Amino acid sequence: MSYAVPVPATGPSAQPLANPITVVSPQFQATYPVDLVITEKMMTIKEGDFTVSDVNGNVMFQVKGSLFSLHDRRTLVDSAGTPILSFRQKIMTAHKRWHVFRGESSDEKDLLFTARKSSFFQLKTELDVFLAGNTKEEAYDFKVKGSWGERSCTIYNGDNTIIAQMHKKHDLKSSLFGRDAFSVTVYPHVDYAFITAIVIVLHEINMDRSGED
Repeated sequence: MSYAVPVPATGPSAQPLANPITVVSPQFQATYPVDLVITEKMMTIKEGDFTVSDVNGNVMFQVKGSLFSLHDRRTLVDSAGTPILSFRQKIMTAHKRWHVFRGESSDEKDLLFTARKSSFFQLKTELDVFLAGNTKEEAYDFKVKGSWGERSCTIYNGDNTIIAQMHKKHDLKSSLFGRDAFSVTVYPHVDYAFITAIVIVLHEINMDRSGED
């Protein structure tokens, strides 16, 4: 199966990691930094409806989810509409937590990673990400820190090496159409489908309207 290949980022280059990061698939890696533009549709009955594009506007992924679904679920599809990942919120936990599975599955054997708030009360955004094999969760595999309100967050691996950064995108189109748009720069040899999934979970946790964990 072929996927759309993103164009290189327009900003300064970043040093490749010593060890490539593959969680979803090596097909979602580039040898250069990648800028992804994530745009959320506003004023709609659907919640979590995003488009993920490269800097030239080529659609890489879309996120689908309904506010009125029986379960709090989202699906990441590629540009052809093929499901890549599915997201499910874990209810009745001390911290807001989402599970991310391969394809449309919700079977534990297809679990790729989970993500949760680092603490119950947070002034700043902080998210811990655990790969499926890390069942004890004594140490996180990836970490997100920053300010979601300002759309300024940094994603680190377990060694506290930066692997991606996000920032608010300001342009006339976003303002006119009432869309929330932000950019994510993914470093070379880092799975950008995985980074997209982390950002979507981060959004869902911060925008959760249920008031329950």
